[in-house]
Amino acid sequence: MKLSDFAIISIGVVLNAFAQLGLKAATRGIGPLRLIPPEWNQLLSVFAVPALWWALIAYGVSVVVWIIGLSRVPVGQAYPLLSMGYLINIVLAWWLIGEIPNVQRILGVFVIMVGVVMVARS
Repeated sequence: MKLSDFAIISIGVVLNAFAQLGLKAATRGIGPLRLIPPEWNQLLSVFAVPALWWALIAYGVSVVVWIIGLSRVPVGQAYPLLSMGYLINIVLAWWLIGEIPNVQRILGVFVIMVGVVMVARS
């Protein structure tokens, strides 16, 4: 895989990771969403949180970037690179919102990253 193709795929992964963090940020202030029985006011209040809209924009842009990446790289090589999002999210969730990963989670992400490197180099 060329470095430029890897960069495009990586940008898509980073945008996707930020979208996940934005969704989490949007729900932090309202607590767990209840769907049974539905609490519509609580559910609708998420749409008033700016982080939700930033997350949705990040998702949209990540899809466009991902399509560009897939036009250059075989899907069997590109798709496993989405796993880089695990590392990005574990680090950013710790740094930005104070989620503390345990040793088992860190080791699991490390194993995944070894696989990502192997796939990227193939």
